[in-house]
Amino acid sequence: IEGWLRRRLRMCVWKQWKRVRTRYRELRALGLPERVVHIMANARKGYWRMSRQLNNALNNAYWQSQGLKSLTERYHRIRQAW
Repeated sequence: IEGWLRRRLRMCVWKQWKRVRTRYRELRALGLPERVVHIMANARKGYWRMSRQLNNALNNAYWQSQGLKSLTERYHRIRQAW
């Protein structure tokens, strides 16, 4: 479930970056190489399909820095408390 949730979040971010110019700027800001950014920003694939490729840029560390808590870590912490 957690993997699906992160993929869905990546899809929503990609959907927010509608224009090629915005996608290019945001991907470069995340530190991807220019060649990869050019290919991804100009891709004509759907949002869900592109979310898998976005995993390199928007990985688990990115989501933790944005404040997203891990469901599995939370589950294990609660389970140990019982």
